[in-house]
Amino acid sequence: MTLEDSASFPCRHVYVHVPFCARRCSYCDFSIAVRKRVPTADFIRGIERELDIRRASTLVVALETLYLGGGTPSRLGGDGIRRLLDVLRHDMPLAAEAEVTLEANPEDITDDAVRAWREAGITRLSIGVQSFNDAVLRWMHRVHDSASADRAVRTARDGGLGAFSLDLIFAVPPTLGRDWARDLAAVLSYQPDHISLYGLTIEPHTPLGRWRARGDIVDTSDECYEEEFLSAHHALHAAGYEHYEVSNFARPDRRSRHNSAYWSGVSYLGVGPSAHGFTGRERRWNTAAYTAWQSVLEGGADPIAGREELTAENRLAEWVYLGLRTREGLQLDPAAVEAVLPWVDAGWIEWVGAAEKRRARCTPLGWLRLDRLAGDLTALRSH
Repeated sequence: MTLEDSASFPCRHVYVHVPFCARRCSYCDFSIAVRKRVPTADFIRGIERELDIRRASTLVVALETLYLGGGTPSRLGGDGIRRLLDVLRHDMPLAAEAEVTLEANPEDITDDAVRAWREAGITRLSIGVQSFNDAVLRWMHRVHDSASADRAVRTARDGGLGAFSLDLIFAVPPTLGRDWARDLAAVLSYQPDHISLYGLTIEPHTPLGRWRARGDIVDTSDECYEEEFLSAHHALHAAGYEHYEVSNFARPDRRSRHNSAYWSGVSYLGVGPSAHGFTGRERRWNTAAYTAWQSVLEGGADPIAGREELTAENRLAEWVYLGLRTREGLQLDPAAVEAVLPWVDAGWIEWVGAAEKRRARCTPLGWLRLDRLAGDLTALRSH
């Protein structure tokens, strides 16, 4: 399959990877570029070049969502985001009610930046707080502290960007003495539209991975992981948030529309180093390193690093996994219904909807076993 073969796929969702960070967090395994001075103009020229290449293979209609992720996109500042959005809108018109999200770290959120972002067209922030415990933030190698996180949230809201999501990381090593209930209470005190919670994972090639290899840290137990995940579910549910995806909570009608598009299996375009895209039949991913991505584009070539055409088995596995990770769940055939009955008895799966159209969805206990349940159900349906 060539790029031209998929020229007719409609693109209503775009992800832009902005790789720049002030430092690498201790847990980070993403494609980032640590820069004291952000090469904003060079990066935007690279995005322009990639869009010129993608134009021949992508049918862009009015975008419903645009997501600037990273890395730390807020490091482009107010003017940099404005220039980037001008370039993107030149090729990709935004629908009237488009969701335009910017990932931002607290240290970048100033009055001037918020004003510029809002005027440029940003409608929503995703703020990487991660914890309100200063000792935990230092251990994570975060640049901000809890006081600057507080200022950032208030600055965003006062500046007119009241639609925001706050991120927290749970299941950090118990030796840090982090009070998870206190972090949950702190995040709820801001009454954000959206909250994302991510369990700490330790990848081998990160500072955390090296600390673990030396025996400097001990992994959080499965029991602690489960306890913190379930306590978050109960606390946020009691506060009126819908647990609509394994890691995400939202007030009514305030779900992330961009991420929801991923989970519904629609096509989307990814631009920037390491960005992934999906045509409906094929996954593509770009060269990961920023310097390599930029060099390829300067040479007039396509920075795509790989692609995978999905087989029927791939599509089935993805349908099952995406369905089980969301609140919508899956409608199962009779054979699968029989197979999941033990999971219902165990409290991992629950039925929703009318009897003739009922769907199976994971409970919070089931989400803790998501990979296992999805794998078993996929294997059952493929036979």
